[in-house]
Amino acid sequence: MLVLARSFLERKGLGEARLDAELLVAHALGIDRLQLFLRLDQPLQGAEVDRARDLLVRRGRREPTAYVVGRREFYGRDFRVGPGVLVPRPETELLVDAVREWAKGRDGVPRICDVGTGSGCVAVTLALELEGAEVAAIDVSEKALDWARRNAEELGATVRLVQGEGLERLDELTRQHGPFDVVVSNPPYVEPQERDDLAPEVREHEPALALYAPPGDPDHWVRSLIEGAADTITSGGLLAVELGHRQSERALAIASAHGDARLVDDLEGIPRVLEMRR
Repeated sequence: MLVLARSFLERKGLGEARLDAELLVAHALGIDRLQLFLRLDQPLQGAEVDRARDLLVRRGRREPTAYVVGRREFYGRDFRVGPGVLVPRPETELLVDAVREWAKGRDGVPRICDVGTGSGCVAVTLALELEGAEVAAIDVSEKALDWARRNAEELGATVRLVQGEGLERLDELTRQHGPFDVVVSNPPYVEPQERDDLAPEVREHEPALALYAPPGDPDHWVRSLIEGAADTITSGGLLAVELGHRQSERALAIASAHGDARLVDDLEGIPRVLEMRR
């Protein structure tokens, strides 16, 4: 079955056909990839073949594998994902790394806000990695907050979920409770005219609201977060924002006028995260 699954996905032009085949067949059987290899010589039952075939057809139509299996690993934990939220990506883990590094050697309980939380992968991870941290997570999408709530509950994280437009709600929370020590965000940064450059999995399935910056202003979110940092982040606090691959130099120039700023590269050497310390 595994050979046939891989061959089918290769014919569909999928670059990670082998990995996808393993994940999908394992999911159809209700086991993990390691268990799958231990069962290679065992024949499949008819119902198992049917389940695997259905999953492979969905993937062949370019539905993201994470949506098909309903999960994606992030920072060593499984997060539930599906329509309505971005699929967590390895480069977004750099946001968690930035906050953990900032927190080293600091006393007290940090107050953190994740603007545009989506599945909650960053907010939930920070709540679990930084013991006692007070974490708020904002998203305009009720569907996204449903996923974030489910992930927080299943992983045992305490996160305050707040619905509303990110910048407005960040300002409101700051007025009510004072500035945060850390603000993190993976905001929309794809320019609408670049839509056709995206993979079909992203373009046709992931939520446009979380992907596309306002037309003609790809720096809207990062600029607004930087300019608002004086009011929303404590002195010595951290702003960490994920960037698009053409955005870094502009973002760095804006941030350098407001605090200590630097860029952090992802594994492909692309400047991916802006860190600014007030």
